[in-house]
Amino acid sequence: MSAPFDKVAAWVKDCVVEVRHGAGVGSGLTWAPDVVVTNAHVARGGKVDVRLPDGHVREASVRFADRVRDIALLDVPRLGLPVVLRRDPAELRPGQVLFAIGHPLGVRHALSSGILHAVGPLPDGYPIAAQLRRLAWVQADLRLAPGNSGGPIADTEGRVVGVSTMVVGGLALAVPITAVEALVRARAA
Repeated sequence: MSAPFDKVAAWVKDCVVEVRHGAGVGSGLTWAPDVVVTNAHVARGGKVDVRLPDGHVREASVRFADRVRDIALLDVPRLGLPVVLRRDPAELRPGQVLFAIGHPLGVRHALSSGILHAVGPLPDGYPIAAQLRRLAWVQADLRLAPGNSGGPIADTEGRVVGVSTMVVGGLALAVPITAVEALVRARAA
């Protein structure tokens, strides 16, 4: 049996940071004890500031950024946050409830919920480059706004299935967590 949604959301929130580069603000999630995953479009440049849930700010170095998949890995010394739990999005079924946590429009740790539409490439006709349309995405009816980018999309048990990236055709798109894992493994080899 899954935990009450508010308790799960509170736990996931403890794994979400705010990422700042200049005037730009996004979100990130703890990947390892001193590592944060976010979007490459959020982590521009070699250094960014990471604001922890308790308000403390740490300077982070961008370890790598994949501009095609829009994923960046940040080294954050003394992070001291729990690491997110992960779930393979291939296990999801359309209609399952998902939620996003991030920092949209300056609202810290805002939560939105919605349902999964699909996991996989986008159908033809979506207003997005063909190269991106062919990639696998977690597609959900979730409200995302500027500042959600790089934050988690999670199931009702708090397991992260994707990293929020953009809204296309009214649907939130997230990079599947399995794609993030593969990218991190490839960069570590």
